[in-house]
Amino acid sequence: MVAAESDAQQGGAGGGRAPHPHAGEPVFDLHVGGKMEIVSTVALNGPDELSLAYTPGVAQVCEAIAADPSLTQHYTWVPNTVAVVTDGTAVLGLGDIGPAAAMPVMEGKAVLFKQFGGVDAIPICLDTTDTEEIIETVARLAPSFGGINLEDISAPRCFEIEERLKERLDIPVFHDDQHGTAVVALAALQNALRLTGRNPESTRVVISGAGAAGVAVARILLEAGIKDLAVTDRKGVLHSSRGDLTPVKKALAVDTADHFGRSGSLADVLVGADVYIGVSGGTVPEEYVATMAADSIIFGLANPTPEVHPDVAHRHARVVATGRSDFPNQINNVLAFPGIFRGAFDVHATAITENMKLAAADALAQLVGDDLAEDHIIPSPFDPRVGPAVSAAVAAAARRDGVARR
Repeated sequence: MVAAESDAQQGGAGGGRAPHPHAGEPVFDLHVGGKMEIVSTVALNGPDELSLAYTPGVAQVCEAIAADPSLTQHYTWVPNTVAVVTDGTAVLGLGDIGPAAAMPVMEGKAVLFKQFGGVDAIPICLDTTDTEEIIETVARLAPSFGGINLEDISAPRCFEIEERLKERLDIPVFHDDQHGTAVVALAALQNALRLTGRNPESTRVVISGAGAAGVAVARILLEAGIKDLAVTDRKGVLHSSRGDLTPVKKALAVDTADHFGRSGSLADVLVGADVYIGVSGGTVPEEYVATMAADSIIFGLANPTPEVHPDVAHRHARVVATGRSDFPNQINNVLAFPGIFRGAFDVHATAITENMKLAAADALAQLVGDDLAEDHIIPSPFDPRVGPAVSAAVAAAARRDGVARR
């Protein structure tokens, strides 16, 4: 299993460590030696145990798996282990910082998988940004894992990498920057709409940002029944008459703004909008926000600096959410990805379907229940009900969609 808080942080079995360059700074002190370690699940206290765990006993298990590869699901860690894979090109809000600098984030992701989903995870930082090399490398590593969590890979490459790996592999492939964000944003929005008395079909939504998260949020909102949706990038609203759109943006334009003839700038489409969701960074001027509909909903999800600061947003909106932990209503991916993989692993799913994501969002939204309020539209990551509720909903959806193997 993978465990957090390694003894190596204090020097480990190898002895003491030289003082690190940032000694005395709490965040660096916590990361000394990394945040995880490998721990044996079996005792090795003598020759009998050693002969079972390793040679000669292990050979019997190897031969059985060679004869029936499905036995890896019973006699290895594979079905409970996910690879957390990055190329370091879109790390947090830091951008392209490379694979080495991405490792602390990937380690963090791994310990979150364990803490909140009981899923073992291995961080893998690839020293390539070539799409073909990433796909081939992950595909060759796949027999060691029950699932692949793609992380912090820049758009538009992330779309092709995920889609081609999904086609090639018979295990779940999930790009958390896209779909984790989308699931939690949808859950929060469902409750915000309930609180403000709106229904999806008549709600006007504006998303700023057409990268990985923006595209995924838009897609899941469409699946959930939102009709009037405009997505903007640096050049304004995505609509199919623009000649500068990538294939991903072009397809999204056809399914969103084109239906309602939306065009122009972010300022143009915010006038009268019910919902603003920011996944782009930058700053939205207060005068734009002031033109939104009464009782509006603002999710400024850029981290650490939201597109609309909560103090500004609260002057004009009824419900406000951010990606930060120091304000209410944090849209935090940790609410989704551990439970999604836990549910997928529990039924040995071959994929993570759109219905599994929608089921995860519904489960999160329902946990709020009668405690729904302007400052409580999404549960806390530390609510012990979150992981089990999401995993159960995902597993049930996997069975309905026919991707469960048990």
